[in-house]
Amino acid sequence: MKIEITLKKSLIGRKQNQVKTAHALGLRKLNSSVVKERNEAIDGMVNTIAHLVTVKEIA
Repeated sequence: MKIEITLKKSLIGRKQNQVKTAHALGLRKLNSSVVKERNEAIDGMVNTIAHLVTVKEIA
């Protein structure tokens, strides 16, 4: 199953680990989106920055 992750809040002023997690997912600019295969590693990364992103499941 794939998920679409969209950055909805700015990374300015966030903790360094949150910024690095967003960059590792490929999210750099506001409203940028990436599609990733869902697995435990991606779920953990999304959980770290859950307050900054929206997640949609793609069938």
